Amino acid sequence: MRYLLSIYSQESDWTEAERTACYSESGRLAKELEREGRCSLAHPLQPISTATSVRVREGKTIITDGPFAETREQFGGIYLITAEDLDGAIAIAARVPGARKGTVEIRPLLEL
Repeated sequence: MRYLLSIYSQESDWTEAERTACYSESGRLAKELEREGRCSLAHPLQPISTATSVRVREGKTIITDGPFAETREQFGGIYLITAEDLDGAIAIAARVPGARKGTVEIRPLLEL
């Protein structure tokens, strides 16, 4: 089964050195999982200050700078993984460096 791991944390919780180390470790994890055939996509996101939200209301496109949701944590990156079951996905999510300061949400993909 395929799962999306969405990583959330407060950007302000990370120093620049911690962020750089997290990206390096995340890249190593993604490459390891890719070699094992368990990861097909992994990317951190640019800071929320670069986000643009688009909504369509009554036929009009509304563009807003920043993320749409006002939350304590920001969406920081993703992994698209394959695991036997939820327990396998949890084991992988626990290895994601972002889980140490934030949250990794696991969502099974709906196959169309």
